Amino acid sequence: MRAVRANGLTLHVSESGTRGGPAVVFANSLGTDLRLWDAVVPLMPPGLHLVRFDLRGHGLSECPPGPYAMADLAADAAGLIEALELGPVIFVGLSIGGMIAQQLALDRPDLLRAMVLSNTAARMGDPAMWRDRIDAIRARGLSSMEGAILDRWFGPAFRRTEDTALWGAMLARTPEEGYLGCCEAIAATDLAARLPALRLPVLAIAGRDDGASPPELVASTAHAIPGAELRILDGVGHLPCVEDPAAHAAALVPFLKEHAHV
Repeated sequence: MRAVRANGLTLHVSESGTRGGPAVVFANSLGTDLRLWDAVVPLMPPGLHLVRFDLRGHGLSECPPGPYAMADLAADAAGLIEALELGPVIFVGLSIGGMIAQQLALDRPDLLRAMVLSNTAARMGDPAMWRDRIDAIRARGLSSMEGAILDRWFGPAFRRTEDTALWGAMLARTPEEGYLGCCEAIAATDLAARLPALRLPVLAIAGRDDGASPPELVASTAHAIPGAELRILDGVGHLPCVEDPAAHAAALVPFLKEHAHV
């Protein structure tokens, strides 16, 4: 556990692996925290410096008043990379974490050597959908959305397990202001027109049973980025690193080995 000052905020950071090795930075999804990656991190190749952080308004990171913009979230990540003196990193982002990765690659290409876009897209949903969710949460609280969100997060098999209760608890404990601030950022973001300008190695990962970012949505983003690879994982939903860490790691590891030392 470590506190790092970045972009004027205090962010909660966890580091493992080999300090001084090629850095891989992991960004969590909306309504989770850095524990999202707990089962995947031990499966990463040796020699890497693995850095996880809680997004602003999530986990133990500072929760400033919203709304947020995707550029704010990307600036948080840039500040973290610079504060830790990581140099160009491989950035692995899931859902909103993947949107942050795209924004960061566009705004600060000097900080990234490659990126992994897991269960994400250049645009996720539409502003009206996000406005409905924001209004519902303000009226009834985040916990009122727990069942519907878990249904979108997980495939049918995992959704029936007792473990989903723990992820529901993590969601319910997310600061409401932080959750809604990030919802505002997603609602206002559409990066599709800018993606063809990217010039870095990209791996996109989709879950066959993903109800939040279906495979065709992830594929459309991958196809807009020159040279991007696409992997679709069977039997998992929106959080494959939770449902099947071995399959998610199997998609990540070859990409990390290829690009960590470039």
